[in-house]
Amino acid sequence: MKQWISLHEKDDVIIALKDFLKGEEILFGEQGPGGLRSLIVLEDVPSGHKIAIHPRQTGDDVFKYGYSIGKAKSELLIGDWVHHHNLGTGLKGILDYAYQPTVATEWTAPTQSSGRTFQGYLRSNGEAGIRNEIWIINTVGCINKTSEILANRGNALYQSRDIDGIHYFSHPYGCSQLGDDHGYTQQLLTSLALHPNAGGVLVVGLGCENNQIDAFQEKLGEFDPRRIKFMKAQEVEDEIESGLELLGELVDYAETFTRQPLPLSMLKIGLKCGGSDGLSGITANPLVGAVSDWLISEGGTAILTEVPEMFGAETILMNRAANAEVFGQIVELINDFKQYFLKHDQEIYENPSPGNKAGGISTLEEKSLGCTQKGGHGIVTDVRAYGERVTQTGLSLLQGPGNDLVSVTALTAAGAHLVLFTTGRGTPFGGPVPTIKIASNSGLAVRKPKWIDFNAGKLVEGADMKDVSAEFAEYVIRLASGEEYTRNELNGFREIAIFKDGVIL
Repeated sequence: MKQWISLHEKDDVIIALKDFLKGEEILFGEQGPGGLRSLIVLEDVPSGHKIAIHPRQTGDDVFKYGYSIGKAKSELLIGDWVHHHNLGTGLKGILDYAYQPTVATEWTAPTQSSGRTFQGYLRSNGEAGIRNEIWIINTVGCINKTSEILANRGNALYQSRDIDGIHYFSHPYGCSQLGDDHGYTQQLLTSLALHPNAGGVLVVGLGCENNQIDAFQEKLGEFDPRRIKFMKAQEVEDEIESGLELLGELVDYAETFTRQPLPLSMLKIGLKCGGSDGLSGITANPLVGAVSDWLISEGGTAILTEVPEMFGAETILMNRAANAEVFGQIVELINDFKQYFLKHDQEIYENPSPGNKAGGISTLEEKSLGCTQKGGHGIVTDVRAYGERVTQTGLSLLQGPGNDLVSVTALTAAGAHLVLFTTGRGTPFGGPVPTIKIASNSGLAVRKPKWIDFNAGKLVEGADMKDVSAEFAEYVIRLASGEEYTRNELNGFREIAIFKDGVIL
């Protein structure tokens, strides 16, 4: 098994694939990275972390992935452990950007595909679903417990029916919110109500909240009254009995749909990472990028979010914009999120989380360069605001933070049928849609089999990317077809979180 990996000929570091001890020798054969034959490790270096292969002076750029991941905070010697104690961000302020497209012509959707299909549900509005569930969406947090009781009793009452379960999504908002926060809540919940993985939706309101059902209906626009039903708890004699009756009607309607072959062009995937480590940008994220490219080549859709984790790598995405208009939208997306930081007197380029640092990620630009690989090499065709639904095929960017629950909820609201979630440290949570956990290292996959769905760690153990990406693509098709279920589905982990920026009365 390899003990280290080099990613690009310009790089100043290699990545350890095992724990190295001070004084240990790393052999490169006749000639390794930077012309080295060997080096002596100058201090203990954990697996997934970086070792210097070029000397760097204070203030010099340090390269990984072929790009700068920050500035040396002190002199770096060959064999040094390179981490946040001697490497700092090189990012400063709000930048001006120039469109330098890396594609010769404007993007056009693929005209040919392999003809592969998945077994999905064709909804009456022409959209596809990969599950046939009933969703209970409450307009306000005051009705959370009522929705929970309805889901539990509904599942017991209708367990023999031909649906994939009844699910509710607890949240604390919908009342006493002002301005953008009220808009965020309403937009996100209405987009969830339109998600095609739900064969039927019961919207439950209290009756006195800001997020009134009448306004909710107006925000929905046109909807099928057979598929979406409403109940105001304050206006019915017994909200549990009334709710169960409405659930019965929704189950009847959902059972009119059966799985049928649908083209892969109808499939939408969300791209997300959380609890990353030093291997995330080497194994799991590139794997997801390869599968994103594959689906887009079939005419499908991939959605990338986590705007703060584009900082430092944003020009890569900007220069893959389908045209100058999309480039301008990406610039606005990036700078708006930077202004959000400044509004709250926060450092724009804050270092990664403690877990990311423990896994070997030292700076935001290092994390961003790894994160953006989830978007593969796709041309960016559209940019969507938080809570909005994606309407274009190809690769879309979605406004959202790095927070796992908030961003996976936003990906779901945008229309993702499932989320490809890469992780180096692990997490049990899941969104409203199947949330595939992809381990960046085999140790995590072995240690947490009840969390992890797929092991990308095999990519540093001799497995070929082409073979692993083909294996993973087949898994995605089986999962979309209902032949397999993710750990979050099997464990009953389904959660939402809503973005909040302002005052609660």
